[in-house]
Amino acid sequence: MRTTLTLDDDVASKLKEAARVTGKPFKEVVNESIRLGLQAKTQKPKRTFKVRNIGARIGMNFTNVERMLQQIEGPDYR
Repeated sequence: MRTTLTLDDDVASKLKEAARVTGKPFKEVVNESIRLGLQAKTQKPKRTFKVRNIGARIGMNFTNVERMLQQIEGPDYR
C-alpha cells in the first residue's frame, strides 16, 4: 500500500541511519520498525523484578531498614 507519512525529524534521522548501517532500503527499515513497535504494544510487559527471600525473621520490623539490615547481616553491614 502506498501512503504519505510525516515523520518527526529525529525519527527520520534514526531510520535513515539504520538504513545506512544495515544496507537495507529505507522503506524496509520503516516497515520493520513499525512491525516491531506494533508487536511490542500487543505483548505483555516483562516482569521487571524478582521476589527473593532475604532471610527475614518472624517479628522483624520492615519500617526501619537500617535495623533490619543490622539484624540480617550484623553490625558491619555497611
